[in-house]
Amino acid sequence: MTLLNSDVADLLVTHLRAGTTEMSPTDLRVPISHFVSEERAARERDLLTRLPVIIGHGSEIAERGSFMTRVVLGIPLIVVRRSDGTVNGYLNICRHRGGRVEDEPCGKKRVFTCHYHGWSYGREDGTLRGVPYDDFYTHVEKDRHGLHTVRVEERHGFLFADLSGAQDWDIDDWLGPEVDEQLVPFGLDGAEIFLDKTFTLDINWKIVLDGAIDVLHPKFLHPTGVGKLIETNTSVWRQYGRHGQSFSPRTRMGDAARAGDEVDASFRYMGSNLMLYPNSMVISTPDHVEFWTVWPDLETAGRSTTQIRFLVRPEKRTERIEGRIMRSWEILEEAASKEDWPMEVTIQQNAKAHPEGTFLYGRNEQSCQHLHRELAADLGD
Repeated sequence: MTLLNSDVADLLVTHLRAGTTEMSPTDLRVPISHFVSEERAARERDLLTRLPVIIGHGSEIAERGSFMTRVVLGIPLIVVRRSDGTVNGYLNICRHRGGRVEDEPCGKKRVFTCHYHGWSYGREDGTLRGVPYDDFYTHVEKDRHGLHTVRVEERHGFLFADLSGAQDWDIDDWLGPEVDEQLVPFGLDGAEIFLDKTFTLDINWKIVLDGAIDVLHPKFLHPTGVGKLIETNTSVWRQYGRHGQSFSPRTRMGDAARAGDEVDASFRYMGSNLMLYPNSMVISTPDHVEFWTVWPDLETAGRSTTQIRFLVRPEKRTERIEGRIMRSWEILEEAASKEDWPMEVTIQQNAKAHPEGTFLYGRNEQSCQHLHRELAADLGD
């Protein structure tokens, strides 16, 4: 597959030959306290409930009538695929006395029933369907006691949710045409989850995202692995409203560019990391899409949960391709679990030990600057 960004490939080749990289106008200094302050962490969690966040992939509820349950930032959810193929979401909270109305992680049901007192709710719109012993209540208005709705929108296979239940946003405006343009070629609305891994780490969520999109560390932290595959300190950044994309040359592009050979904008020569603000990333590879979501911990600033999924279109799943994808996972797991995350744990520990001062994000670190600039704008820093 050829990427859409031939102009980016040309820029990368120019930078590789000149030993330069694209840079932002200024450095950015972020207070170290932003990674350890419990007050700041609470504000960030609250912000994430008020932004469209990705809570899953449409393939998890592929069939009409199917559902999945999930707890996101402490909020229990049911997400359903309705009979007409659209999606909807509810709080997994009974309107009687607050029990869960569905305990299974996924399945197919027409009605969800709380096992505490038997109140039941319809899948299609969450309306209250049944109240045992209803003649013993003074009056239960069924049309006013349905499940609380959580707005869920499906785009490019991703399920975007508004956890606050109160925000007014348009998915077209939120993503914008440039993000749409980048995601369309992957066909993720027809992809399946090939691999799904979750890690709870003693690291602030922003440090994890910084490390995943950082372009300065490959040859230093991964000298025998990823550092041999990706060039260090050469990248191009494109901002798309609230989101952005970092393009990095593979070492084979670097070798070809410095030798004066022709290169193209294919996955063979370059990769990209599309950051979907606030906490997700879509990373391109030749055979699959690597999808990250990083969630702040509910209790402490110094912990987070990272979910990594590999998305693959079913027609590409040959035995050979699956073997290559598993090899990609082995490389990623080695780099993340033995190099990236141990380094980030020490950063978190050091930040807690000495929270004064700032971390410096240089002009050549546009990709890492982005998250912190957007958070600063939203939180009024």
